[in-house]
Amino acid sequence: MANSNPSAPLTALPLKMIGGGLIAVLLLVAVGGSFYTIDEKERGIVLRNGKLVSVAEPGLGWKMPFIETVKTLSVQNHTSRYEQLQAYSRDQQSATLAVSVSWHVTPDEVAKVYTGYGDLDALVDRLVSRQVPTQVENVFGRYTAIQAVQNRGQFVADVATAIKTSIAGPVMIDSVQVENIDFSEAYERSIEERMKAEVAIQTRQQNLATEQVQAQIQVTQAQAEADSKLAQAKADAEATRLRGQAEADAIRAKAEALAQNQNLIELTKAERWDGKLPETMIPGTTLPFVDATRPRQQ
Repeated sequence: MANSNPSAPLTALPLKMIGGGLIAVLLLVAVGGSFYTIDEKERGIVLRNGKLVSVAEPGLGWKMPFIETVKTLSVQNHTSRYEQLQAYSRDQQSATLAVSVSWHVTPDEVAKVYTGYGDLDALVDRLVSRQVPTQVENVFGRYTAIQAVQNRGQFVADVATAIKTSIAGPVMIDSVQVENIDFSEAYERSIEERMKAEVAIQTRQQNLATEQVQAQIQVTQAQAEADSKLAQAKADAEATRLRGQAEADAIRAKAEALAQNQNLIELTKAERWDGKLPETMIPGTTLPFVDATRPRQQ
């Protein structure tokens, strides 16, 4: 019997073509969706029907189509900033602080982050953001207001230590910075006035020290001059003493010589007489005479 529906073969042919095209498209989609790439700053979380099966390293990877998916998680450094943190110092001065915390997830902790927190935002909210205000308030309470300003470096180090110690989980705290400390206007004015007073005191102390040094220099110079004059006077006195001693020794030697030789006097007179008799004489006086008959001693 002949086919009473001549259009049936024509209809079956397009249906086969459509089905084949759909299959081809699905194959292309499956093949194309089986490959993925992971950036160097990320790690891939491979899920099979929602279950974590592996952590993918950076580069090109392959997954089972339709039943496996890949999510990425950053392992680079991040910074979370916390502003308007309220705290009181040990001397009951209120302050508003701004603190920034740098952190990152280590590659070997990626699986724990995903299974425990899901993503980085939840990780930061539950581990970091809960601890930062508390630890800043605790550490700031151990300092007076002026100590927190003057010992800023130590204060920041103590805050960083407290935050790092208090956070236990799959996150690494890289650094903590206290970016700003704002006190009340009244207290900041009092600090400014106190600093000016301290500067004035230090300036006065420096001036006093300078004056003391100058006075000491003058005393030293005066002492040196006095010592010089005293030394000169001692030298002059010693020279005078030596001259006097020399003259006394000469006189004593001369006296001893005269005492030992009486004729030396007469010899001295004869040596000094010019051979002339006095032109005038006082009545009753004797004529000066040199005894020429007395033998001269050799």
